[in-house]
Amino acid sequence: MVNKQKILIYMSGGVDSSVAAALLLKDGYDVTGAFMVDYDDPERPGSCWHSDYEDALRVCAKLGIKLLRLDFRKEYKKLVLDYMYKEYEAGRTPNPDVLCNKYIKFGVWLDKAKELGFDLVATGHYARLERETPNPKSQFPNKSKLSKSKIKLLQAKDKNKDQTYFLHQLTQKQLQSTVFPLGKYTKPEVRKLAQKFNLPTAEKEESMGICFIGEVPMKEFLQKKIKSKKGKIINSAGEILGEHDGLAFYTIGERGLKLGKGTTGRPYFVVSKNIKDNELVVGHEDDPMLYKKEIQIGEINWISGQPPKFPLKCKVRLRHRQELQNCVISNKNNKIFVNFSKPERAPTPGQFAVFFLKGECLGGGVIV
Repeated sequence: MVNKQKILIYMSGGVDSSVAAALLLKDGYDVTGAFMVDYDDPERPGSCWHSDYEDALRVCAKLGIKLLRLDFRKEYKKLVLDYMYKEYEAGRTPNPDVLCNKYIKFGVWLDKAKELGFDLVATGHYARLERETPNPKSQFPNKSKLSKSKIKLLQAKDKNKDQTYFLHQLTQKQLQSTVFPLGKYTKPEVRKLAQKFNLPTAEKEESMGICFIGEVPMKEFLQKKIKSKKGKIINSAGEILGEHDGLAFYTIGERGLKLGKGTTGRPYFVVSKNIKDNELVVGHEDDPMLYKKEIQIGEINWISGQPPKFPLKCKVRLRHRQELQNCVISNKNNKIFVNFSKPERAPTPGQFAVFFLKGECLGGGVIV
């Protein structure tokens, strides 16, 4: 049976989106690929995306589908990069991948797809959607039921690859038009499918860099935009141990600080940032300042569209691939707090706390 729905699959040039496109074709969709240019290195134009674009072209040629190339550099700069620089300058540590999904992939990209006449969009994310329809487990929805269905964002079959952490800021409206073909597969199974479909990207290695920018060290990337503001490195007792390059370039929990002679020989970790006095506070792995029993979060998105009843016992993840931790979410004077069952290491302001219950991603918010 041929599915007449028009779907735009976001092609990154990697194996995941390649297989996702092949699966959509197999399911009978009218599939078009799209490669999005969101960032360009001003010193080396095209260097961070051209090879991926060529891979996407080869995959689409193999599958016999059209590939659009669209430019969203202005939107990416305004909605992701500028926000990211501002957060780092304020001493926080934002997550550009979460922002990119919220504002770019399922924001301006989705708007463009609708403008071009597509019914749905798809990506190579490892996540599942459950729609409250007569066939709730379907990954490929029937258009006539979309507007009536309530959608749950569920963890992928492959818990190691699960990417719901990065998708937790999405809304019902965004998910209504979205398909995640890889949610019911593991990464090894996706590799086998790529070989079965004889895709040019079957053996391509994964990229683990910044969203659309590539595998460049974060400090090196930030130093091109943020001025160095040196200050003292101190321990929790206030003793001066060295000098830092600027609070923007350090993350809570970071290891490997070079503090020179006279230290204990044990590795130091960033345990806090004193923004007011421009001081970087460090300590050892067992420093109490590195661990928190409670945090406050803001800018919260509940995927259902409605906040849950508080207090809520659930699971929380403070960073991608962290093992899920038990917590209780409570509302105190219209402020949301998260209490952990045991102290959590290095909750980082600017990062996200994401909540789960029985395999469902409920949403999350920014750590204050």
